[in-house]
Amino acid sequence: MNSPINIIVIGGGPSGLMASIAAASQGASVLLLDKGDKLGRKLGISGGGRCNVTNAKEIDELIRFIPGNGRFLYSAFSHFNNRDIMDFFEDLGIRLKEEDHGRMFPVSDKAKTVVDALINKAAMLGVQMQTHQPVRELLLSGNKLKGVVLASGKKISASAVIIATGGRSVPQTGSTGDGYPWAQAAGHTITDLYPTEVPIVSKEAFIQSKELQGLSLRDVELSVINPKGKTVIAHRGDMIFTHFGLSGPIALRCSQFIRQVKMKFKTNDALLQIDLFPDVSIGALDQELRRLTAAEPKKILRNVLKGTIPERLLPLLFERSQLSGEITHEHVPKDSWTAFLHVLKGFPVRATGTRPFEEAFVTGGGVNLKEIDPKTMESKLMPGLFFCGEVLDIHGYTGGYNITAAFTTGHTAGTHAGSLYK
Repeated sequence: MNSPINIIVIGGGPSGLMASIAAASQGASVLLLDKGDKLGRKLGISGGGRCNVTNAKEIDELIRFIPGNGRFLYSAFSHFNNRDIMDFFEDLGIRLKEEDHGRMFPVSDKAKTVVDALINKAAMLGVQMQTHQPVRELLLSGNKLKGVVLASGKKISASAVIIATGGRSVPQTGSTGDGYPWAQAAGHTITDLYPTEVPIVSKEAFIQSKELQGLSLRDVELSVINPKGKTVIAHRGDMIFTHFGLSGPIALRCSQFIRQVKMKFKTNDALLQIDLFPDVSIGALDQELRRLTAAEPKKILRNVLKGTIPERLLPLLFERSQLSGEITHEHVPKDSWTAFLHVLKGFPVRATGTRPFEEAFVTGGGVNLKEIDPKTMESKLMPGLFFCGEVLDIHGYTGGYNITAAFTTGHTAGTHAGSLYK
Protein backbone atom coordinates (compact mmCIF):
# COMPACT_ATOMS: atom_id res chain seq x y z
CA MET A 1 0.00 0.00 0.00
CA ASN A 2 1.29 3.37 -1.01
CA SER A 3 0.43 5.42 2.07
CA PRO A 4 -0.33 4.56 5.70
CA ILE A 5 -3.95 3.76 6.35
CA ASN A 6 -5.67 6.26 8.65
CA ILE A 7 -9.08 4.61 8.88
CA ILE A 8 -10.28 1.05 8.38
CA VAL A 9 -13.98 0.56 7.68
CA ILE A 10 -15.25 -2.98 8.23
CA GLY A 11 -18.36 -3.80 6.19
CA GLY A 12 -19.34 -2.71 2.70
CA GLY A 13 -23.05 -2.14 3.23
CA PRO A 14 -24.86 1.22 3.18
CA SER A 15 -23.35 2.53 6.42
CA GLY A 16 -19.84 1.30 5.58
CA LEU A 17 -19.84 2.73 2.06
CA MET A 18 -21.19 6.06 3.33
CA ALA A 19 -18.64 6.12 6.18
CA SER A 20 -15.80 5.45 3.70
CA ILE A 21 -16.94 8.28 1.42
CA ALA A 22 -17.39 10.74 4.31
CA ALA A 23 -13.98 9.90 5.80
CA ALA A 24 -12.17 10.10 2.46
CA SER A 25 -13.89 13.41 1.74
CA GLN A 26 -12.01 14.75 4.79
CA GLY A 27 -8.72 13.76 3.19
CA ALA A 28 -8.15 10.61 5.22
CA SER A 29 -6.58 7.49 3.76
CA VAL A 30 -9.34 4.87 3.98
CA LEU A 31 -9.35 1.09 3.63
CA LEU A 32 -12.75 -0.62 3.29
CA LEU A 33 -12.76 -4.34 4.09
CA ASP A 34 -15.62 -6.72 3.35
CA LYS A 35 -15.68 -10.48 3.84
CA GLY A 36 -18.07 -11.06 0.91
CA ASP A 37 -17.45 -11.28 -2.79
CA LYS A 38 -18.98 -7.90 -3.57
CA LEU A 39 -19.90 -4.65 -1.85
CA GLY A 40 -23.44 -3.45 -1.18
CA ARG A 41 -25.13 -6.87 -1.21
CA LYS A 42 -27.85 -5.97 1.28
CA LEU A 43 -28.32 -2.61 -0.42
CA GLY A 44 -28.75 -4.48 -3.69
CA ILE A 45 -31.81 -6.38 -2.47
CA SER A 46 -33.38 -3.55 -0.46
CA GLY A 47 -36.74 -2.15 -1.51
CA GLY A 48 -37.49 -5.29 -3.48
CA GLY A 49 -34.33 -4.80 -5.54
CA ARG A 50 -35.18 -1.15 -6.24
CA CYS A 51 -33.38 0.34 -3.20
CA ASN A 52 -35.54 2.58 -1.05
CA VAL A 53 -32.73 5.09 -0.29
CA THR A 54 -34.58 7.14 2.35
CA ASN A 55 -37.95 8.48 3.40
CA ALA A 56 -39.19 12.02 2.81
CA LYS A 57 -41.07 12.44 6.10
CA GLU A 58 -40.31 15.36 8.43
CA ILE A 59 -37.62 14.56 11.01
CA ASP A 60 -39.91 14.12 14.03
CA GLU A 61 -42.18 11.82 12.04
CA LEU A 62 -39.17 9.96 10.64
CA ILE A 63 -37.90 9.30 14.15
CA ARG A 64 -41.34 8.06 15.20
CA PHE A 65 -40.98 5.37 12.51
CA ILE A 66 -37.68 4.26 14.08
CA PRO A 67 -39.16 2.85 17.31
CA GLY A 68 -35.86 1.27 18.30
CA ASN A 69 -34.04 4.28 19.83
CA GLY A 70 -34.71 6.65 16.94
CA ARG A 71 -34.29 9.65 19.25
CA PHE A 72 -30.57 8.85 19.45
CA LEU A 73 -30.34 10.07 15.84
CA TYR A 74 -31.35 13.70 16.50
CA SER A 75 -27.71 14.84 16.73
CA ALA A 76 -26.68 12.99 13.58
CA PHE A 77 -29.75 14.28 11.71
CA SER A 78 -28.77 17.85 12.58
CA HIS A 79 -25.74 17.39 10.29
CA PHE A 80 -26.87 14.83 7.73
CA ASN A 81 -30.56 13.96 7.46
CA ASN A 82 -32.92 12.46 4.91
CA ARG A 83 -32.94 15.65 2.80
CA ASP A 84 -29.12 15.56 2.73
CA ILE A 85 -29.26 11.91 1.66
CA MET A 86 -31.50 12.92 -1.27
CA ASP A 87 -29.14 15.75 -2.21
CA PHE A 88 -26.17 13.40 -1.90
CA PHE A 89 -27.59 10.97 -4.45
CA GLU A 90 -28.86 13.71 -6.77
CA ASP A 91 -25.29 15.12 -6.76
CA LEU A 92 -24.07 11.67 -7.84
CA GLY A 93 -26.41 11.92 -10.81
CA ILE A 94 -29.12 9.63 -9.43
CA ARG A 95 -32.56 11.10 -9.91
CA LEU A 96 -35.02 10.12 -7.20
CA LYS A 97 -38.80 9.80 -7.08
CA GLU A 98 -41.21 9.74 -4.16
CA GLU A 99 -43.70 6.90 -3.79
CA ASP A 100 -46.36 6.06 -1.21
CA HIS A 101 -45.72 6.89 2.45
CA GLY A 102 -42.70 9.06 1.56
CA ARG A 103 -40.50 6.25 0.25
CA MET A 104 -37.73 7.53 -2.06
CA PHE A 105 -36.46 5.37 -4.94
CA PRO A 106 -34.07 5.91 -7.83
CA VAL A 107 -35.96 6.73 -11.04
CA SER A 108 -34.12 3.78 -12.60
CA ASP A 109 -35.93 1.40 -10.19
CA LYS A 110 -32.64 -0.47 -9.88
CA ALA A 111 -30.68 -0.87 -6.65
CA LYS A 112 -27.56 -1.46 -8.76
CA THR A 113 -27.67 2.21 -9.76
CA VAL A 114 -27.29 3.21 -6.10
CA VAL A 115 -24.65 0.60 -5.25
CA ASP A 116 -22.53 1.47 -8.30
CA ALA A 117 -22.74 5.20 -7.56
CA LEU A 118 -21.52 4.71 -3.99
CA ILE A 119 -18.66 2.43 -5.04
CA ASN A 120 -17.63 4.79 -7.85
CA LYS A 121 -17.69 7.79 -5.50
CA ALA A 122 -15.57 5.92 -2.95
CA ALA A 123 -13.09 4.91 -5.67
CA MET A 124 -12.91 8.49 -6.97
CA LEU A 125 -11.98 9.66 -3.45
CA GLY A 126 -9.20 7.08 -3.25
CA VAL A 127 -10.82 4.59 -0.90
CA GLN A 128 -9.05 1.25 -1.11
CA MET A 129 -11.77 -1.41 -1.27
CA GLN A 130 -11.01 -5.07 -0.65
CA THR A 131 -13.52 -7.92 -0.80
CA HIS A 132 -12.92 -11.51 0.42
CA GLN A 133 -11.17 -9.99 3.45
CA PRO A 134 -12.81 -11.24 6.65
CA VAL A 135 -11.61 -9.55 9.82
CA ARG A 136 -10.82 -11.83 12.77
CA GLU A 137 -10.49 -9.26 15.54
CA LEU A 138 -9.57 -5.72 16.46
CA LEU A 139 -5.91 -5.06 17.14
CA LEU A 140 -5.95 -3.77 20.71
CA SER A 141 -3.12 -2.87 23.04
CA GLY A 142 -4.43 -2.04 26.49
CA ASN A 143 -6.93 0.76 26.01
CA LYS A 144 -5.52 1.64 22.59
CA LEU A 145 -6.83 0.69 19.18
CA LYS A 146 -4.06 -0.21 16.77
CA GLY A 147 -5.95 -1.61 13.77
CA VAL A 148 -7.35 -5.00 12.79
CA VAL A 149 -6.25 -8.60 12.36
CA LEU A 150 -7.55 -10.38 9.26
CA ALA A 151 -8.71 -14.00 9.28
CA SER A 152 -5.45 -14.80 7.46
CA GLY A 153 -3.51 -13.50 10.47
CA LYS A 154 -2.30 -10.40 8.66
CA LYS A 155 -2.27 -7.25 10.82
CA ILE A 156 -3.24 -3.88 9.38
CA SER A 157 -2.48 -0.76 11.40
CA ALA A 158 -4.80 2.24 11.57
CA SER A 159 -5.56 5.00 14.03
CA ALA A 160 -9.33 4.60 13.67
CA VAL A 161 -11.67 1.70 12.90
CA ILE A 162 -15.31 2.02 11.89
CA ILE A 163 -17.40 -1.09 12.49
CA ALA A 164 -20.24 -1.23 9.94
CA THR A 165 -20.90 -4.96 9.90
CA GLY A 166 -24.70 -4.86 10.20
CA GLY A 167 -26.83 -7.02 12.46
CA ARG A 168 -27.94 -10.63 12.17
CA SER A 169 -30.90 -10.27 9.82
CA VAL A 170 -30.70 -11.32 6.15
CA PRO A 171 -27.56 -13.41 6.90
CA GLN A 172 -27.24 -14.50 3.26
CA THR A 173 -25.92 -10.98 2.54
CA GLY A 174 -23.12 -11.41 5.07
CA SER A 175 -24.87 -9.92 8.13
CA THR A 176 -24.00 -12.61 10.64
CA GLY A 177 -23.29 -10.52 13.75
CA ASP A 178 -19.50 -10.36 13.30
CA GLY A 179 -19.20 -6.92 14.91
CA TYR A 180 -20.68 -7.81 18.30
CA PRO A 181 -17.73 -9.79 19.72
CA TRP A 182 -15.31 -7.10 18.51
CA ALA A 183 -17.36 -4.48 20.33
CA GLN A 184 -17.34 -6.63 23.46
CA ALA A 185 -13.56 -7.08 23.23
CA ALA A 186 -13.32 -3.27 23.31
CA GLY A 187 -15.41 -3.17 26.48
CA HIS A 188 -18.87 -2.61 25.00
CA THR A 189 -22.09 -4.30 26.05
CA ILE A 190 -24.53 -5.75 23.51
CA THR A 191 -28.22 -5.43 24.29
CA ASP A 192 -30.45 -8.46 23.65
CA LEU A 193 -30.59 -9.31 19.96
CA TYR A 194 -33.89 -10.28 18.35
CA PRO A 195 -35.47 -10.32 14.87
CA THR A 196 -37.72 -7.38 13.98
CA GLU A 197 -39.77 -6.56 10.88
CA VAL A 198 -40.42 -10.27 10.76
CA PRO A 199 -43.53 -12.46 10.25
CA ILE A 200 -45.56 -13.42 13.33
CA VAL A 201 -46.09 -16.97 14.60
CA SER A 202 -49.41 -18.16 16.06
CA LYS A 203 -50.58 -21.55 17.29
CA GLU A 204 -54.28 -20.76 16.96
CA ALA A 205 -56.26 -23.76 15.69
CA PHE A 206 -57.34 -21.92 12.54
CA ILE A 207 -53.67 -21.18 11.75
CA GLN A 208 -52.62 -24.77 12.38
CA SER A 209 -55.44 -26.07 10.15
CA LYS A 210 -54.31 -23.63 7.39
CA GLU A 211 -57.94 -22.75 6.68
CA LEU A 212 -57.03 -19.09 6.19
CA GLN A 213 -53.62 -19.63 4.55
CA GLY A 214 -53.14 -17.14 1.72
CA LEU A 215 -56.06 -14.90 2.70
CA SER A 216 -55.09 -11.23 2.33
CA LEU A 217 -56.81 -8.46 4.24
CA ARG A 218 -56.62 -4.95 2.76
CA ASP A 219 -56.61 -1.73 4.77
CA VAL A 220 -57.30 -3.26 8.17
CA GLU A 221 -55.82 -2.32 11.55
CA LEU A 222 -53.69 -4.73 13.56
CA SER A 223 -53.16 -4.00 17.26
CA VAL A 224 -50.98 -5.56 19.95
CA ILE A 225 -52.82 -5.67 23.28
CA ASN A 226 -51.11 -6.16 26.63
CA PRO A 227 -52.58 -8.33 29.44
CA LYS A 228 -54.04 -5.21 31.06
CA GLY A 229 -56.14 -4.62 27.94
CA LYS A 230 -54.13 -1.61 26.77
CA THR A 231 -53.19 -1.16 23.11
CA VAL A 232 -49.39 -1.18 22.88
CA ILE A 233 -49.23 -0.38 19.15
CA ALA A 234 -51.61 -0.34 16.20
CA HIS A 235 -50.76 -0.30 12.50
CA ARG A 236 -53.06 0.07 9.56
CA GLY A 237 -52.56 -1.43 6.12
CA ASP A 238 -52.40 -4.87 4.53
CA MET A 239 -51.67 -8.30 5.99
CA ILE A 240 -51.88 -11.95 5.03
CA PHE A 241 -52.59 -15.20 6.88
CA THR A 242 -49.87 -17.83 6.40
CA HIS A 243 -49.37 -21.47 7.38
CA PHE A 244 -47.52 -20.32 10.53
CA GLY A 245 -49.29 -17.06 11.45
CA LEU A 246 -49.41 -13.55 10.02
CA SER A 247 -47.26 -11.68 7.52
CA GLY A 248 -47.52 -8.57 5.37
CA PRO A 249 -46.58 -4.94 6.15
CA ILE A 250 -48.61 -4.36 9.32
CA ALA A 251 -47.73 -7.75 10.79
CA LEU A 252 -44.03 -7.00 10.32
CA ARG A 253 -44.41 -3.65 12.04
CA CYS A 254 -46.19 -5.16 15.02
CA SER A 255 -43.74 -8.04 15.41
CA GLN A 256 -41.24 -6.39 17.78
CA PHE A 257 -44.02 -5.41 20.20
CA ILE A 258 -45.02 -9.05 20.69
CA ARG A 259 -41.61 -9.65 22.21
CA GLN A 260 -41.96 -6.54 24.40
CA VAL A 261 -45.30 -7.70 25.80
CA LYS A 262 -44.07 -11.24 26.43
CA MET A 263 -40.96 -10.02 28.24
CA LYS A 264 -42.62 -7.26 30.28
CA PHE A 265 -45.55 -9.37 31.44
CA LYS A 266 -43.70 -12.71 31.46
CA THR A 267 -46.32 -14.38 29.26
CA ASN A 268 -46.05 -17.11 26.62
CA ASP A 269 -48.03 -15.20 24.03
CA ALA A 270 -49.49 -11.80 23.17
CA LEU A 271 -52.97 -10.86 22.05
CA LEU A 272 -53.43 -9.31 18.61
CA GLN A 273 -56.67 -7.83 17.36
CA ILE A 274 -57.68 -7.22 13.75
CA ASP A 275 -60.16 -4.40 13.07
CA LEU A 276 -61.71 -5.25 9.70
CA PHE A 277 -63.45 -1.86 9.46
CA PRO A 278 -61.06 0.70 10.98
CA ASP A 279 -62.91 3.71 9.53
CA VAL A 280 -66.30 2.70 10.89
CA SER A 281 -67.54 2.89 14.50
CA ILE A 282 -69.28 -0.15 15.93
CA GLY A 283 -72.58 1.77 15.86
CA ALA A 284 -72.22 2.73 12.21
CA LEU A 285 -71.17 -0.82 11.35
CA ASP A 286 -74.28 -2.15 13.12
CA GLN A 287 -76.52 0.14 11.05
CA GLU A 288 -74.83 -0.71 7.75
CA LEU A 289 -74.93 -4.48 8.24
CA ARG A 290 -78.54 -4.36 9.47
CA ARG A 291 -79.42 -2.40 6.35
CA LEU A 292 -77.79 -5.06 4.15
CA THR A 293 -79.47 -7.99 5.87
CA ALA A 294 -82.87 -6.29 6.01
CA ALA A 295 -82.66 -5.54 2.28
CA GLU A 296 -82.54 -9.29 1.55
CA PRO A 297 -84.66 -10.80 4.34
CA LYS A 298 -85.00 -14.23 2.72
CA LYS A 299 -81.23 -14.75 2.34
CA ILE A 300 -79.18 -16.41 5.07
CA LEU A 301 -76.54 -14.21 6.76
CA ARG A 302 -73.59 -16.04 5.19
CA ASN A 303 -74.79 -15.23 1.67
CA VAL A 304 -75.73 -11.62 2.46
CA LEU A 305 -72.44 -10.76 4.16
CA LYS A 306 -69.94 -12.58 1.93
CA GLY A 307 -69.70 -9.58 -0.38
CA THR A 308 -68.80 -7.24 2.50
CA ILE A 309 -66.67 -9.50 4.70
CA PRO A 310 -63.99 -11.90 3.36
CA GLU A 311 -65.91 -15.12 2.71
CA ARG A 312 -63.17 -17.41 4.04
CA LEU A 313 -63.15 -15.50 7.33
CA LEU A 314 -66.92 -15.60 7.86
CA PRO A 315 -67.15 -19.12 9.40
CA LEU A 316 -64.60 -18.16 12.07
CA LEU A 317 -66.33 -14.85 12.78
CA PHE A 318 -69.66 -16.65 13.20
CA GLU A 319 -68.05 -19.29 15.40
CA ARG A 320 -66.33 -16.73 17.66
CA SER A 321 -69.60 -14.85 18.19
CA GLN A 322 -71.79 -17.96 18.46
CA LEU A 323 -73.88 -16.71 15.57
CA SER A 324 -75.21 -19.04 12.89
CA GLY A 325 -74.55 -17.99 9.32
CA GLU A 326 -77.43 -20.18 8.18
CA ILE A 327 -80.22 -18.00 9.60
CA THR A 328 -82.04 -15.01 8.11
CA HIS A 329 -82.16 -11.44 9.34
CA GLU A 330 -85.31 -11.79 11.43
CA HIS A 331 -83.95 -14.75 13.42
CA VAL A 332 -80.71 -13.14 14.57
CA PRO A 333 -80.29 -13.24 18.41
CA LYS A 334 -79.38 -9.83 19.82
CA ASP A 335 -76.47 -11.04 22.00
CA SER A 336 -74.86 -13.01 19.19
CA TRP A 337 -75.22 -10.07 16.79
CA THR A 338 -73.52 -7.74 19.31
CA ALA A 339 -70.72 -10.28 19.77
CA PHE A 340 -70.38 -10.55 15.97
CA LEU A 341 -69.93 -6.78 15.65
CA HIS A 342 -67.25 -6.81 18.35
CA VAL A 343 -65.37 -9.60 16.59
CA LEU A 344 -65.46 -7.63 13.33
CA LYS A 345 -63.87 -4.70 15.17
CA GLY A 346 -61.39 -6.85 17.08
CA PHE A 347 -60.84 -10.36 15.71
CA PRO A 348 -58.47 -11.94 18.26
CA VAL A 349 -55.29 -13.82 17.36
CA ARG A 350 -52.87 -15.14 19.97
CA ALA A 351 -49.26 -14.73 18.84
CA THR A 352 -46.58 -16.92 20.38
CA GLY A 353 -43.61 -15.15 18.81
CA THR A 354 -41.95 -14.44 15.49
CA ARG A 355 -40.03 -16.20 12.76
CA PRO A 356 -36.19 -16.36 13.12
CA PHE A 357 -33.44 -13.95 12.04
CA GLU A 358 -33.19 -15.67 8.66
CA GLU A 359 -36.64 -14.29 7.78
CA ALA A 360 -36.28 -10.87 9.45
CA PHE A 361 -35.60 -7.64 7.61
CA VAL A 362 -34.01 -5.94 10.62
CA THR A 363 -32.12 -6.76 13.83
CA GLY A 364 -33.32 -5.42 17.16
CA GLY A 365 -30.69 -4.77 19.83
CA GLY A 366 -26.98 -4.18 19.30
CA VAL A 367 -24.13 -2.08 20.66
CA ASN A 368 -25.42 -0.22 23.72
CA LEU A 369 -26.04 3.41 22.76
CA LYS A 370 -25.13 4.67 26.22
CA GLU A 371 -21.55 3.82 25.28
CA ILE A 372 -21.60 5.76 21.98
CA ASP A 373 -21.27 9.52 21.45
CA PRO A 374 -24.39 10.48 19.42
CA LYS A 375 -22.61 13.48 17.87
CA THR A 376 -19.72 11.43 16.44
CA MET A 377 -20.65 7.71 16.66
CA GLU A 378 -17.33 7.22 18.47
CA SER A 379 -17.00 4.78 21.33
CA LYS A 380 -16.93 6.40 24.76
CA LEU A 381 -14.79 3.48 25.93
CA MET A 382 -12.20 3.09 23.17
CA PRO A 383 -10.89 6.22 21.42
CA GLY A 384 -10.71 5.83 17.64
CA LEU A 385 -13.38 3.12 17.50
CA PHE A 386 -16.61 4.09 15.71
CA PHE A 387 -19.86 2.25 15.02
CA CYS A 388 -22.55 2.84 12.42
CA GLY A 389 -25.57 1.14 10.90
CA GLU A 390 -27.43 -1.90 12.17
CA VAL A 391 -24.67 -3.07 14.51
CA LEU A 392 -25.95 -0.29 16.81
CA ASP A 393 -29.06 -0.75 18.96
CA ILE A 394 -31.22 1.19 16.49
CA HIS A 395 -34.01 -0.25 14.38
CA GLY A 396 -36.88 1.14 12.36
CA TYR A 397 -39.81 -0.06 10.33
CA THR A 398 -39.36 -1.01 6.69
CA GLY A 399 -40.00 1.87 4.29
CA GLY A 400 -36.62 3.61 4.08
CA TYR A 401 -36.13 4.19 7.81
CA ASN A 402 -33.35 1.69 8.52
CA ILE A 403 -31.35 2.70 5.48
CA THR A 404 -31.74 6.35 6.54
CA ALA A 405 -30.30 5.45 9.95
CA ALA A 406 -27.47 3.56 8.23
CA PHE A 407 -26.55 6.42 5.90
CA THR A 408 -26.84 9.02 8.66
CA THR A 409 -24.75 7.15 11.24
CA GLY A 410 -22.26 6.13 8.54
CA HIS A 411 -21.82 9.71 7.38
CA THR A 412 -21.45 10.91 10.98
CA ALA A 413 -18.87 8.24 11.88
CA GLY A 414 -16.89 8.79 8.68
CA THR A 415 -16.91 12.57 8.95
CA HIS A 416 -15.67 12.60 12.53
CA ALA A 417 -13.13 9.84 12.06
CA GLY A 418 -11.87 11.60 8.92
CA SER A 419 -11.67 15.00 10.60
CA LEU A 420 -8.87 13.67 12.82
CA TYR A 421 -6.58 13.74 9.75
CA LYS A 422 -7.31 17.18 8.36
